[in-house]
Amino acid sequence: MDLQDQLKNLFPDHKQEATSTKENNISKLWMQDDPIICKYEKRKGKPITILEGYTGANEDFKKLAKELKTTLSVGGSFKDDKIIIQGDYRDKIMSILKNKGFNVKRVGG
Repeated sequence: MDLQDQLKNLFPDHKQEATSTKENNISKLWMQDDPIICKYEKRKGKPITILEGYTGANEDFKKLAKELKTTLSVGGSFKDDKIIIQGDYRDKIMSILKNKGFNVKRVGG
């Protein structure tokens, strides 16, 4: 029996509000006029996807990087104002960013 069940037993008439702080923090990313550039490269023979061109705060870009990595279940990093994702996930990343309201430009093959 977890804490939520115990609270329901103590206060059966109380209705819980569905607000998630995680969703609110991610949805408040700063939108920009210029598109985010989505590139494909090979480093040491392995494919990577690079996102660059975000002009907002670094903290927001790091949150976006973490969300993309967990959504795609892949590794990656955030260096020099660029998000580096392991593997060729340009199409999936572009669709995720477009759903969030970002302008995305595909560069390269």
